[in-house]
Amino acid sequence: MADENTTEETQPTDEAPNKPRSNTGLIVMFVGMVVVLETGMFFFLVPSAEQVSALAEAELIQSVQEGAEQAEQELTDENREVEFDLGAFGETFSPIETERTFRVELKLYGIIRKKNVEKMTKEFDDKNGRLRHAIRMKIRNSELQELTDNQLGLLQRRILTTCNHLLDEDLLLGIGFQEFQLIEE
Repeated sequence: MADENTTEETQPTDEAPNKPRSNTGLIVMFVGMVVVLETGMFFFLVPSAEQVSALAEAELIQSVQEGAEQAEQELTDENREVEFDLGAFGETFSPIETERTFRVELKLYGIIRKKNVEKMTKEFDDKNGRLRHAIRMKIRNSELQELTDNQLGLLQRRILTTCNHLLDEDLLLGIGFQEFQLIEE
């Protein structure tokens, strides 16, 4: 019986666990496929240095063009002409050639560049009295024919020249009348 026990112990039984060698092969194949797939993605999907530099150059050119367009737009906005209110005037006068009395009522505006609005506001506030006095004198010294002219061009030029002379810079580009009435009294 002892022999039977020893022989039974030395003989392998079917119940002993087998080593999973087939799983090792699958793992090696899976890792190999992942490495091959990643290598393929690197070569086919990642751009080359030349492609990257060309893309960066194209983006740089586009940003420079957009910046130039934006700067041009800002410059255009700054040079846009806007109206600046110079005030309302009501003057009674007698022209030299007649003994009649007339009243002129007008509201003036000046045309300036948008970038000069701040300068003009400061100068207009500082020199308001002098500007209003000079404009009144130009109106009072005008001849009746100048005031009855449809375009009022001569009066506009005189007021423009006088105002720009009083300002530190020639900020006014033109003068216009929002309202104008010439009334004989």
